[in-house]
Amino acid sequence: MVGSLPSVMERFGLVGLPNAGKSSLYNALTGGGALAAPYAFATKDPNIGVAKVPDDRLDRIGVMSKTKSLIHASVQVVDIGGLVEGASKGEGLGNKFLANIREVDAIVLVLRAFEDDDVPGPSDPLEHLRVVEIELALADLETVEKRLNQATRQAKLDKTAAGELEALQAAYDALSQGLPLYRAGLKEEWSETLKPYFLLTNRSVLAVVNVGENELDKIPDVEKIVRDEFSTAGANVEVIGMCVQLEAEAATIVDPVERAEMLEGFGLGEGALFRMVRSAYHLLGLRTYFTTGEKETRAWTFYAGSSAPECAGRIHTDFQRGFIKAEVIHWDELLEIGAWNKAKDVGKIRIEGKEYHPEDGDVMEFRFNV
Repeated sequence: MVGSLPSVMERFGLVGLPNAGKSSLYNALTGGGALAAPYAFATKDPNIGVAKVPDDRLDRIGVMSKTKSLIHASVQVVDIGGLVEGASKGEGLGNKFLANIREVDAIVLVLRAFEDDDVPGPSDPLEHLRVVEIELALADLETVEKRLNQATRQAKLDKTAAGELEALQAAYDALSQGLPLYRAGLKEEWSETLKPYFLLTNRSVLAVVNVGENELDKIPDVEKIVRDEFSTAGANVEVIGMCVQLEAEAATIVDPVERAEMLEGFGLGEGALFRMVRSAYHLLGLRTYFTTGEKETRAWTFYAGSSAPECAGRIHTDFQRGFIKAEVIHWDELLEIGAWNKAKDVGKIRIEGKEYHPEDGDVMEFRFNV
């Protein structure tokens, strides 16, 4: 199948204090050349790159189809300059930092847990978390306070504004205590109501805890410390511990066998980087379907709950506009049968219409007419 990629690619931003490992993590994810230096504000403007979403299913379908080209799903990664205490009041990169982060769909908090006399800054991940969360909450508080004053006046004249006022008041109450909204247990409808304000803490969050090369055995402990901190506040935040430096070094090894051997040598299995990308991908509410053939096998991104025409539109708007039907089989069933045409011959390819909601792992062909 041919067509153009959607113009908008989902993006997540790497956020943390200076020297937490954001730029090294960015380089590991994207193969980029972001400056990773042991001093504050080495990253003044955001670096933007693309991270490939590893997917063993795609590889196996490609082998089955003897395909010439494999194309993975991808997400954008934004490496935003280091956040410091007082950023909400203009310290460090101040408002410029906060403006950059408003443009991402989800946030990855990079928390330092390594000791290094040559790298300034605290090594306690909970201290990193405290500063980051307070600054993001204070920035949101300023936005909410302005809107709350407007909504209070508006609600006196327009009774339909009561729902918005209620959501803003709940947000204000949490933020004024320095509590980010993802910890505040807001009702789902309140979170939806607040979306147009692009609040920093009203979005999905993933935490990466960065340990030193000689502290790999600490990973389970530091993960637990940070996970417990979130869970006591009722925040559903996934926590992944890793040595960013080792993951970045492994990412530079082109040969997948050599890369796997290096990671295995350190007892890291497939590495935490792959797990982190997959987690961030799902955090954004993204799922994958596949198209396959001798020329190309490709993973396509769609939002969970999308209809078949909407999924077709991820390939090209013409596919959505002129959608007729989708031919569908789940990836594991297709692999078991061994070929698309064979699956068709034995009646295992389903015909689905406009009302079908594709599942993660569907292999599809679309029929359309424009």
